[in-house]
Amino acid sequence: MSLKDDISAIKGIGPKKALVLHNVGINKVQDLLNIIPVGYQDKRVVSKVFFAKAEDTVLIECKVISKHYYGSFRTKNSPLIIYGQDDTGIMEILFFNGMYVNNMIKEGQSYSFFGVVKDNKGKKQLIHPEFHALGSHEDRRGIVPIYKSIGAISGKEIGKWISGLEDDLEDSLEWLPEKVIEENNLCTINLAYKWIHFPTDAKLVLQGKYRLIFDELMVLETGLFYMRNRSNSGGKGKIVDCSFMDSYISTLPFSLTSGQKTALRAIKKDLSSSRPMNRLVQGDVGSGKTVVAQCAMICCGKSKMQSVMMVPTEILAKQHFMTISQDFEKHGIRTALLVGGTKAREKREIKEALAKGDIDVLIGTHAVISEDVEFKNLGLVITDEQHRFGVKQRAALAGKGADTNVMVMTATPIPRTLAVIIYGDLDISVIKTMPKGRKKIKTEVGRNEIDRIEIYEKIEAELEKGRQAYVIAPLIEESEAIDAKSADEIFSELKSKFSRFNVEILHGELKQEQKDAIMSAFMNKEIDLLVSTVVIEVGVNVPNATIMVIENCERFGLAQMHQLRGRVGRGEEQSYCYLLIGNESEKSVERAEILSSSADGFEIAEADLRLRGPGDIFGLKQHGLPDLHIADLVRHGDVLERARESAKELLENDSNLSKNENKPVREKVVEVFGENISLNM
Repeated sequence: MSLKDDISAIKGIGPKKALVLHNVGINKVQDLLNIIPVGYQDKRVVSKVFFAKAEDTVLIECKVISKHYYGSFRTKNSPLIIYGQDDTGIMEILFFNGMYVNNMIKEGQSYSFFGVVKDNKGKKQLIHPEFHALGSHEDRRGIVPIYKSIGAISGKEIGKWISGLEDDLEDSLEWLPEKVIEENNLCTINLAYKWIHFPTDAKLVLQGKYRLIFDELMVLETGLFYMRNRSNSGGKGKIVDCSFMDSYISTLPFSLTSGQKTALRAIKKDLSSSRPMNRLVQGDVGSGKTVVAQCAMICCGKSKMQSVMMVPTEILAKQHFMTISQDFEKHGIRTALLVGGTKAREKREIKEALAKGDIDVLIGTHAVISEDVEFKNLGLVITDEQHRFGVKQRAALAGKGADTNVMVMTATPIPRTLAVIIYGDLDISVIKTMPKGRKKIKTEVGRNEIDRIEIYEKIEAELEKGRQAYVIAPLIEESEAIDAKSADEIFSELKSKFSRFNVEILHGELKQEQKDAIMSAFMNKEIDLLVSTVVIEVGVNVPNATIMVIENCERFGLAQMHQLRGRVGRGEEQSYCYLLIGNESEKSVERAEILSSSADGFEIAEADLRLRGPGDIFGLKQHGLPDLHIADLVRHGDVLERARESAKELLENDSNLSKNENKPVREKVVEVFGENISLNM
């Protein structure tokens, strides 16, 4: 059997088990070696019964001299009491629900027992120890790894399969160049697997784990650097004349913040360069990213080039179009809107005008990446709320032109460590300063029904002033499995309580036309109180909304709640956000208090990263990036930096990874990234 064989080549792995393993990315025999033990048992020393002390974890070898089980098929939960003897004394061994074990352990035979010694009124006991027939294959000694179950496959079974691979480690699995191994003081990959799965020393286990963590981050960073280098290579980028930018900024009815100015300096430099721009503009809710995008788009228009901005929802696309088209019209820049709901005739006219170059700026949803959308001279592509789009969609948009400048924007604050991973193929600009005069949203935590009554009174007071409010629920309908208020339940309650006002409900199961109609009515002040799920998280701007209530806040991530909170506080009036805890635990209170004490999205995102981990905040798969199984971006930041440096140096010296010593790296990157990366070799 080869380590490159399908997992089904291992004895005992039939079609059902193979499917379970394939579903978690374990496809080849070698993939088993990447399953890291969750712990280790020290079975190097056999203890004697006489010397075993209470609370010691011991391995003893003894002969079963008697056993007592008074249960039957009807009373199978009866305990089994076994007496085992070595040459120093007798140990009582207890199994609750002992019928199954009773059939496995025979009197007169010897077994090894591994567990924690308990003192029962001066009598030594082992309760539910691990046991094996003495000298059997399962009776492993030394430092023994423990594996976590995968679905219905037990950790013991996984350990058994892995233990059968020790001899196969004689074949070389090395894929890293010697230079990278030496510079980072790494062990070989074969030794790493050997030390992790067949350990003889705890220090060697750590060295083996370090190698696998480095490997995972090295593959990730090499793939990201390759994509970045590829997007920066090829022909010359389209040079944009940015001389009009300052004139345009002077016509704006407000002053730019220092963060916006810094971002625009970098963008100006990018657009004026012969190298295509590939930049992420990251800024908190309300930091003014759209204005930065407008400055870039108007310069493209004045340079006889076209721009396209893709956003995730029709309501947001229409909102941007209304603002931008009115402003650009004064400067002779022609703007169009293309969304799924655009009428067929209008779509045809827009597409014809784009192909002729009669439209300078196109704003729309996924509709803009349709195959029949063609540009005459596309110079700039922008994706707004980038976290809603994947690598393929971004590439499809950029592919609408040759050597186009690319800008992606997100209002979701991402810790720099995570941004480097998700957007590693982009330069990053961060807008941290907020426009002057914007009032801080007052955020408070509610823990009980008395708090809820007070919050409802505050909602009523705001509605009386002609303001509007959001109430956010984690679920659409009531669920027996989840202890949380549903949007339907809250809507019924509030519609009755605030009968003098117009109360409406919005959720993801409504048709797009219904969602757009409800949001338009809310924006036009025709709806006073909107009960919603997280569908309102992205981008909508309702300056008259001054109050936000988040029900069962423990069911939302910190960064997500910060995004939701950003739907209020967009006007001149004081705004409020109330976090209602449904299931009060130490962790849920801690999270709510973090949000109530901080308005800094980046600070909140760092806290979210610490509390939940990157996988929960930002599923890497939606970005077309490989999952991380071993590496932890929070704890292994130092390893990430070393891997980045090695990946960067590797590609600087061999941009296509075509040298013999680098071909295994290329193969590894292609294997891990799959169809999301195309190495032209």
